[in-house]
Amino acid sequence: MHRGFTDEALPPGTADRLLRAANRAPSAGFSQGYAFLVLEGREQTAPLWEILYAAASSEDTTEDDGPAQVDALSHAPLVIVPLACKNAYLDRYARPDKGFTGRDEARWPVPYWYIDTGFTALLTLLAVVDDGLGAVFFGIGGSAEIEAFHARFGVPLEWTPIGAIAIGRPDPHADPVPPSRSSDRKPLSELVHRGRW
Repeated sequence: MHRGFTDEALPPGTADRLLRAANRAPSAGFSQGYAFLVLEGREQTAPLWEILYAAASSEDTTEDDGPAQVDALSHAPLVIVPLACKNAYLDRYARPDKGFTGRDEARWPVPYWYIDTGFTALLTLLAVVDDGLGAVFFGIGGSAEIEAFHARFGVPLEWTPIGAIAIGRPDPHADPVPPSRSSDRKPLSELVHRGRW
């Protein structure tokens, strides 16, 4: 993940290439309850940075990391916001071919609308690497920020942003967060449980 970017423009068609990759994600029942808000260039991305900067500046922290991180991200020339829609899944699984007659959310102990939309984010990140670019997935914030996001960009309330992906040419000198060392990654022996926990 890269949290600092240069101001260099991306090659034409970059967003479309990344979105084609994202749209290859699997989805439960082929519901495809995901969508994307694409913000290209300073004019389109600036309102998002304003929302996040206001939130980072108002938080009670002793460090200036929040606003500094937003400043570093704000140089990214492209932001893709993956959005999830629960209703698409409830509607899809109420159809006769799924054997249910209602839209009962209790049938979903795991909210696949978020999982499937997360798959699109991962495919976007992998496509970014294939294009030789840098990106970071980050959260949009609490309910006030999400409300401001919906209002500013005209996103219908049934669509929930699961985060956002800032994309650009990496600038390691502008990254306010030191990169993690590969030695910080937990070994598989701590993560994998074979046969039983």
